[in-house]
Amino acid sequence: MKEFESHQYDPSQLSGRNRRLLYEWRQLEEKLAGRQDISLSIIRRNAAGLPTTYLIDYHLRSICGVEHEDRLNETGVENKPYFATGYQMTLELPTGYPGVDAPPLLNFLTADSSGQPIPHPWHPNIRYFGAFAGKVCINMADTYTDLLWGVERVASYLRYDTYHAIMEPPYPEDLKVAAWVRHQGEPKGWIYFEQKNN
Repeated sequence: MKEFESHQYDPSQLSGRNRRLLYEWRQLEEKLAGRQDISLSIIRRNAAGLPTTYLIDYHLRSICGVEHEDRLNETGVENKPYFATGYQMTLELPTGYPGVDAPPLLNFLTADSSGQPIPHPWHPNIRYFGAFAGKVCINMADTYTDLLWGVERVASYLRYDTYHAIMEPPYPEDLKVAAWVRHQGEPKGWIYFEQKNN
């Protein structure tokens, strides 16, 4: 069996939040090991050495914007999609995690380390426009399941296997992108692209 860094920690020596952080870390390490479409690294750890912020790399081809974005969804204007391969998302665990009032924070990077814009997903459940660009809304029925579930659900977003674009609860995260999905993406078949994994 492959030895993972998380296996160096003994759960019986941990309590409360740290035991949960170790459980989540082990699950992510073990289930994502060897996958070509998703990988992770640790950005920040707590005093016990357990991860509190991850960087998730999605090695997937997905929509990253549309043509004529300044004329989005105007009558007679086709907003054909642009594609990119490879996206990065931070997964941050607030201090109160795993409490109901402290859910994981999932955000796609929209700029590189020098502040230059980089492609980020065009999806109704991921904020594309405005100050909160990159924010992911999981739209789960319950308040919490586990981190692996969330990471895999976001992969299904990128593939457009899963999305919520209709104007009813739980409501899309980005209303402009949701309108594009309903009026152009679905009718023209643009969201039904062939997914290629590297």
